[in-house]
Amino acid sequence: MTVTEGTSSVNNTPLLSVRDLKITFGTKKATREVVHGVSFDILPGETVAIVGESGSGKSTTASAIINLLPGTGRVTGGSITLDGRELTTLTRPQMEALRGKEIGYVPQDPMSNLNPVWSIGFQVAEAVRANSDGLSRAQVKARTIEVLKQAGLADAERRLGQFPHQFSGGMRQRALIGIGLAADPRLLIADEPTSALDVTVQRVILDHMASLTREKGTSVLLITHDLGLAAERAEKIIVMNQGSIVESGPSREILQHPRHPYTQRLVAAAPSLASKRIEIAVRESGEEPRPVTGLLDTPTVRVEGLTKDYRIRQGTFGSVPFRAVDNVSFGIPRGKTLALVGESGSGKSTVAKMVLKLEAPTAGRIEVDGKDVSKLDRAGTLALRRRMQPVFQDPYSSLDPLRSIGSLIEEPMRIHGVGTSAERDARVRELLDQVALPQSLAERYPNELSGGQRQRVAIARALALKPDIVVLDEAVSALDVLVQDQILQLLAQLQDELGLTYLFITHDLAVVRVAADLVCVMEKGVAVEQGTVDEIFANPQQEYTQRLLAAIPGADIELGIN
Repeated sequence: MTVTEGTSSVNNTPLLSVRDLKITFGTKKATREVVHGVSFDILPGETVAIVGESGSGKSTTASAIINLLPGTGRVTGGSITLDGRELTTLTRPQMEALRGKEIGYVPQDPMSNLNPVWSIGFQVAEAVRANSDGLSRAQVKARTIEVLKQAGLADAERRLGQFPHQFSGGMRQRALIGIGLAADPRLLIADEPTSALDVTVQRVILDHMASLTREKGTSVLLITHDLGLAAERAEKIIVMNQGSIVESGPSREILQHPRHPYTQRLVAAAPSLASKRIEIAVRESGEEPRPVTGLLDTPTVRVEGLTKDYRIRQGTFGSVPFRAVDNVSFGIPRGKTLALVGESGSGKSTVAKMVLKLEAPTAGRIEVDGKDVSKLDRAGTLALRRRMQPVFQDPYSSLDPLRSIGSLIEEPMRIHGVGTSAERDARVRELLDQVALPQSLAERYPNELSGGQRQRVAIARALALKPDIVVLDEAVSALDVLVQDQILQLLAQLQDELGLTYLFITHDLAVVRVAADLVCVMEKGVAVEQGTVDEIFANPQQEYTQRLLAAIPGADIELGIN
């Protein structure tokens, strides 16, 4: 279900009211105000979206509502009330009693918010027990399965005993969403709740949030960088930039008639809207889709019959076989981008790991420039890794928290003996500029950066050796639209200048439309459809592909700018 005109609650008394909110980080000797006098209301049953680029203050504002500001952050001015009750003066036990039951929270990063030594089922059940009174063990288990299914995990009962590292990024995010919804809260704060999810599961999750709004009067504060998603799902949009609200109003009005220059830039850069503009232009041109010539060229990367089997633990002693990738074949011509797309758990990231030689295939063959990489010795593998660099999905776990940003970016050059110390330092500064980060960040550490900033560091690190092939596993899913647009333009520019070849793993078909030449669609470990981007978007043959395309947010929104 998408939000339509007239769905707002008739109750005009706000459930949540934020007035002149100011948030500061630092000690008394050195403080920095990061949120400057923010004010907004959320009515009962209403969905409000806060959008803005990474570092704009949107997640900080949401964290302040439930008193979960990180580090030295604190509210230094203003008021936050829930149904007339002031939250800024609550004691810690009072706030803990409020969280979960009254205010649910879905954080942005699934890996750092799930305990790696506890099973998924245990962690969700813990949230159910904490926010429910008098449930038996059987009732807790039943409710645990129910909330995970509501969050889009169809085989929830079978997965209860698995651990976070055995879940894909999207599946981990679904578990967090289940925890946030466990107690049916009056207000749900969802901080980028679907950034790690494929578009079909994204629709399931957001439809469930919409049903809460409609049936139970639950309000939703949605934090997102996707303007198309915000306009489709929220009645009101609040645009934040550098800690201040620059524009707010009804979502369709903001999207179709943005007044502030910053909002106009956000609308122009949104991938779902850019994809729609391309689709309209292609349709109006009347041209036939380009033929699949790229797949017939001699590929620089060739995958043939790739298969990967695992064994999944079941019960105390037993395990069952699971085929994650089943006889997948594709080719990537030099200087082209092939997007591997599909739902979370479809096997696309497993393919990427095998291409990178981080996982050994059960069967099949991987060739780079005609050479079977499985037969490379240690020296050959090291040389291959200089040519082929990864950008992983989760910047929180792929960056060493004990090393500075400059050291992390420099590390590949140091391992491969590239340049002098001074030359490597200069290259680090150049890379920070390329990914739109200030050079001063070189001395800082990953925990001091936002999620989007960390992913930019990961991209800079991958580009450090000037590789021929880059494997990008959800590389832009954590980025706000402006930086995402910058990174996609940067990748395209580097591809043109250096002839780079990209394997682009993504669940976001809107990004595929903008960034890729070729598409391989995967479902349950199988490659079900391949072709050029134009062909797949104009004439998808498989019902699964049609569902993926139909789930792109913003499909029914009229654009207000060209």
